[in-house]
This record gives sequence, structure tokens and C-alpha cells, in this order.
Amino acid sequence: MLTNIGIPGLILVLVIALIIFGPSKLPEIGRAFGSTLKEFKSATNDLMNNDQEKNQPGEDSQKLKAVEKEKQHTGS
Repeated sequence: MLTNIGIPGLILVLVIALIIFGPSKLPEIGRAFGSTLKEFKSATNDLMNNDQEKNQPGEDSQKLKAVEKEKQHTGS
């Protein structure tokens, strides 16, 4: 969708935004947009880290597996 804009289209969009919002509002809009993207990226990274932690076996489950293996070896 946005891959067909090109440089002239981007310049046109920026000029229209400058006309609509004025030069004093554009930095505020840019900061708000940047902080929104930063928060989104942070939330995405947190979700990915939580998902990876769930997929990795914890210490307790590793200890449990070791105890089960030990029981199997001594019981046989």
C-alpha cells in the first residue's frame, strides 16, 4: 500500500500536513507519533520475551525431570 508512494508523493503528503496543521503543531505531532511507536515496540518486545520465557522450561520442571529419571534408574 505505502510502497507505491515514492519521494514525490511523500513530499506532497508532508506539504499538505504542513498546510493543515501549521509549522508549530508538526513537531508536537511528530513527538506524539514517535512516543506511540516507542511504546508499541516496547510492548511488543515484552510480549515476545514473556512468550519465550513460557516456552523455556524453568528450574523446577528441570529438577522434576531429573528426579523422575533418577527414580526410573533406581527402580529398574
